[in-house]
Amino acid sequence: MKPLIIGVLNLRRVFRDRTNIFFVLLLPFLMVFMMGLMYGGGQPVLAVSSPSQAGLADRLVDALEEDERIDVLHMDEGEMRDLVEGGDVQAGLVIPDDYEDRIRDGERAELELVTRSDDLAAADVGIWVRSVVTRESSLLSTAQVTGAVRDDGFDERLENASETEVSGIEVEVTTSGDATFPEGLSSHSLAAPPLLLLYTFITALTTSLGIVQARRSGVLRRMYASPTSAGSIVLGEALGRFLIALTQALLILFGSALMFGVDWGDLPATSLVVTAFCLVSSGASLLLGSLARTEGGALAAAVGISLGAGALGGTMLPLESFDETMTTIAFLTPHAWGYDAFSELIRNQATLTDVLPHIGVLLGYAAVLLTLGVWRFRGAVTA
Repeated sequence: MKPLIIGVLNLRRVFRDRTNIFFVLLLPFLMVFMMGLMYGGGQPVLAVSSPSQAGLADRLVDALEEDERIDVLHMDEGEMRDLVEGGDVQAGLVIPDDYEDRIRDGERAELELVTRSDDLAAADVGIWVRSVVTRESSLLSTAQVTGAVRDDGFDERLENASETEVSGIEVEVTTSGDATFPEGLSSHSLAAPPLLLLYTFITALTTSLGIVQARRSGVLRRMYASPTSAGSIVLGEALGRFLIALTQALLILFGSALMFGVDWGDLPATSLVVTAFCLVSSGASLLLGSLARTEGGALAAAVGISLGAGALGGTMLPLESFDETMTTIAFLTPHAWGYDAFSELIRNQATLTDVLPHIGVLLGYAAVLLTLGVWRFRGAVTA
């Protein structure tokens, strides 16, 4: 019972500090949101300004909407230009009011494509728009030219041109291998898992300051002098670090699922990966708190180790961007094993069996760190 009380008191102490409300509750979600935007949030958007009740203009817009990878929005020209300039949409297309009349009279109509030169996604939208306009232009030109030799109306000639099959080159596109990031995977699903690993580890390690303070202030000696065994104190402090790490991980896991729609995959497998990594984090925190001599030294070491291991383990840059040598080095950290496990669960819909090796390695890290941490901390309590 006493270890549980000590553990819960450690958890309460973390949230009693108001600054931790920002770092534990708000900052991780802000980072998930920002990293999601950096990975490319959602589909590119094309804003179209076209005359109302115009059959040929509507026909062009319908052709543009065929690609499900691009969202097409209808709005007036002024609003469209403001949104493109502000970066809210990737491109805008202006169809003039006399588009219908000019085409039917056999004349040429000019369209205006509005983009920003610094928006990379606008290039893809521009390619799609130009290809659709070129295809539509060829059909409209055919309908215009055939008017000189046929007596039927423009709409009939356009329909015939659309239904005519012209022999040409057929291009078949095939994809070899597996995509690193499956199509349809949201940007926040890419950002949330590495940030869960980063913030769980750094939150756990920074709480090692509490252990250093308890040692330096004599609190541990007074606890040991009371009817509380050294084993209860050690177990309580270790449990407290685990509860803190688990709380941080669950906040990010459930928060990202509710706020950003992140699908974490197989629930039992995800739960075991999270639990194993929290054990790793709590062991590292207990060991650091037992070794550090001052609060400042503990804080510096916590931040340095957390950011260093996190960067090396793929929580700041995707492991997929590492070369072969760096990838091998990265898997010396528990973060890389957690990153790879979450990648399998979220991107490839893996099951528990698929990530059992990852869980096994994480539990191995946890066993080593907890054993060393308990040994050093028990020595500090009984000294």
